[in-house]
Amino acid sequence: MKEHNKKLMKINLQLFAEDKEGKTEKATPKKRQDARKKGQVFQSRELSSAFLLVMVFLYLKIFGKQIYIELAEFTNKMFEEYAKTGDFYTINGFSVLFIDTMTVLLKTVGPVFAVAVVAGLVGAYSQVGFIFTLDPIAIKLNRLNPIQGFKRIFSLRGFTELLKALIKILIVGSVVYFFLKDEVYNILSLMYLGAAQSGTYIVNTSINAALKICMLLVMFGIIDYGYQWWEYEKSLRMSKQELKEEYKQVEGNPEVKSRIKQKQRQISMKRMMHEVPDADVVITNPTHYAVAIKYDAKLHEAPFVVAKGQNYIAIRIKDIARQNKVEIVENKELARAIYNTVEVGELIPPELYQAVAEILAYIYSLKGII
Repeated sequence: MKEHNKKLMKINLQLFAEDKEGKTEKATPKKRQDARKKGQVFQSRELSSAFLLVMVFLYLKIFGKQIYIELAEFTNKMFEEYAKTGDFYTINGFSVLFIDTMTVLLKTVGPVFAVAVVAGLVGAYSQVGFIFTLDPIAIKLNRLNPIQGFKRIFSLRGFTELLKALIKILIVGSVVYFFLKDEVYNILSLMYLGAAQSGTYIVNTSINAALKICMLLVMFGIIDYGYQWWEYEKSLRMSKQELKEEYKQVEGNPEVKSRIKQKQRQISMKRMMHEVPDADVVITNPTHYAVAIKYDAKLHEAPFVVAKGQNYIAIRIKDIARQNKVEIVENKELARAIYNTVEVGELIPPELYQAVAEILAYIYSLKGII
């Protein structure tokens, strides 16, 4: 019997556990993007609902009196005019009554629904933005699995939702209790007031109580928003193995490879152009090739290439050289030879020492260095 109970306890405890073993790494941008495409985003429905209620009751606070007057006038008109004339019992009379009723409801209740719809959309959009996906409503067989459903009910999330529901009941119950406690004498005195005064009092006090409840629900929603963010981040965590697999997948994507190479070329080009102002000389073709050379005995035993380019890049190198007063020397064969045999950052090969040395000597003589 004891062994049987232990097995049951073991099974029940497993229902509360989540398969998060080894998922200690933060989600990558790709994982977040994929989750968003599937409609998996974090938002606090509590905050959205509280915002909606606040907007609705604020509208009622401002326009509630006018709504009450219009509804009261229409009700009196309905009972006094339609009942007396008997038109209510005819087809034409009923049609007129129906149209009048719809008109009054559109004028009074319609704006309330409009405020609710707009507030709901704003509350949702401000948290998750615009997302269009059919994935959340797609039919998935695992949702029909009773065991999985049982696990969801008795999971940490299930107990969290239950706790939130209890907190909301506590908030509403507390406000109602203290409201009735403070207003008990006013409520009892309603029997001595007229219908209009009683109605006005009930509407105003109910809206004020509702606004107090909504403000507390907004505070609760802000806390829930933080919890939903934490829960969402936890659900997106990845294991080290998943990171490796994603890296392999991304690296194997030709488009990603192309973007990476393009970015690397841009960075390399920017760095290369940044070195041109420090060059001693730029040797050109003169139009198709340009090679910027620098000699610093403290760094290297031979001159080295700081930048090189062809066509548009060559023109850009020459423009930067002119702007920074770097000498430009035309030597077609030497420019082409250096461009084809020496990479940026590499030393001039021995077979080109003599030609480069002569140009540097010429440049140094112009500057009065030698």
